[in-house]
Amino acid sequence: MISLYFHTLKYLKLKQIYGRILFNISKPQINKEPVLSLMALKNNFCLPIAHKKSLRGNYVFCFLNKCGSLSKIGWQNDNNNYSKLWRYNQHYFDDLTSKDSFKRKKKHINLLMRWVKENPVGVGVGWDSYPTSLRIVNWIKWSLSKNILTRTLLNNLVIQVRWLNKRLEWHILGNHLLSNAKALVFAGIFFSGEEANIWLSKGLKILENELTEQILSDGGNFERSPMYHSIVLEDLLDLINISRTSNKNILRKHENRWIKIAIKMFRWLEAMNHPDGKISFFNDSALGIAPSLNDLRLYASRLNINFKFSKFNKIINLFDTGYIRMTSKDAVVLLDTAPIGPDYLPGHAHADTLSFELSLFGQRLFVNSGTSDYGNNPTRQYERSTKAHNTVVVNNRNSSEVWGSFRVARRANPINLIIKKLKNETIVSCSHDGYKHLIGKPVHKRIWKLSNSSLIIKDYIKGSFRDAFAYFYLHPSIKIKESGKNNWKLKIKNFPLISLNVKCVSSKLEQSYYSPEFGKKIKSQRLKLEIDNQGSYFIISWRN
Repeated sequence: MISLYFHTLKYLKLKQIYGRILFNISKPQINKEPVLSLMALKNNFCLPIAHKKSLRGNYVFCFLNKCGSLSKIGWQNDNNNYSKLWRYNQHYFDDLTSKDSFKRKKKHINLLMRWVKENPVGVGVGWDSYPTSLRIVNWIKWSLSKNILTRTLLNNLVIQVRWLNKRLEWHILGNHLLSNAKALVFAGIFFSGEEANIWLSKGLKILENELTEQILSDGGNFERSPMYHSIVLEDLLDLINISRTSNKNILRKHENRWIKIAIKMFRWLEAMNHPDGKISFFNDSALGIAPSLNDLRLYASRLNINFKFSKFNKIINLFDTGYIRMTSKDAVVLLDTAPIGPDYLPGHAHADTLSFELSLFGQRLFVNSGTSDYGNNPTRQYERSTKAHNTVVVNNRNSSEVWGSFRVARRANPINLIIKKLKNETIVSCSHDGYKHLIGKPVHKRIWKLSNSSLIIKDYIKGSFRDAFAYFYLHPSIKIKESGKNNWKLKIKNFPLISLNVKCVSSKLEQSYYSPEFGKKIKSQRLKLEIDNQGSYFIISWRN
């Protein structure tokens, strides 16, 4: 345990350490003076992305594939049947911007007033900085969509912003700090006066610095999660949207920069999507949390942000984030040659180095296991583990030492990346040193070869080791049937049979599960290949 703490804490920034100390000991005194005046806006707020409906019946909340009645469970995190993430969602108020929200206008007003009455300032998870940030934005979006916040609600909204302004998440950084800054900008534009100008100036300054650091030159978010990348892209579009409602000249230069960054982020997201139009599952990623690529495109179009990308080449190297997209006539392969990152914020990282996902004939075939839970429990430990991904486990250890809910100690570093573009195939090889601290100093090397009719994967372990196993997770829709020793036939709906052949010490088909969404586990299957010092071959072939 001492080793885990040492190899985790050594990566933290100094401002995270003293920021956490100050955050935990500070008790902000919040000015509860009457509400500020509202800003006279120049233009209407454009229709934002509609969130998933989450308020049903008689104040029943449904998040993460689990429902709860407010009358029975209240607002606070004192019921172990509901996770902290579920409670966070309860305080976001995403339903205010959901589809057909106008039909629940009266219910929303009653719920807003109830929240103010039952959540005193600074008490409970609802006043944590992250849900406070999202709630501020959603209340303002709702107001800008021709709804009226009463004087009581406006007063409380100002108090929320004042609270957040003294509780910025410098100890966490990353997407949390971006959400804090976004809320300050929204409030700084929505309200008028000197205090509002201070919020706006602070929010813009944080965004200026953090976007430079968090959005890498290939357009990817530095936390290397397609889901969080999509969330941040929506944040940028929202900022562009509210900026255009204002007559403040200071916003023009920021707006132009946000548009350029957003276009780069769209290109990265397109590369990391499967042909079904949905995100790949690297690091913490699940469907139903972030908006889809199509929803983001439509939003950008409503904002008159126009861009058009040429078709993908056979290989796209997202060199800064560390992902590679390989394509052939019928296949899309997404490769993880990425480091754990960023060093000081690995909370959403999985031990998935050198994993991959494959879509064939437009359908997902091999998938990483997904993310269903953020709790500090066995499910979370498994879903972050190397074993839950399409890669190799050595000596029953994780390639990166993921632990707790959001911690990582020693990390795998990808090394010796080589990309070859040949006439009839594309070859990528890469190694990582995540196991090198073990006895025998093993290093995993993987080679992918993609042609128009096959994908070949070769795995080698350099150095000595006790045991090594490669895992390959099938999408639940795939039918598999053994056709001989180390040979299988795969069936994708409406397409010809696909042949799968392996060369290894032994191979075994096992039961597993797939988590495309939080709170959801679907039965699936995986292949487990035992590897010796001669390595293993994995060959999947299909008809042209």
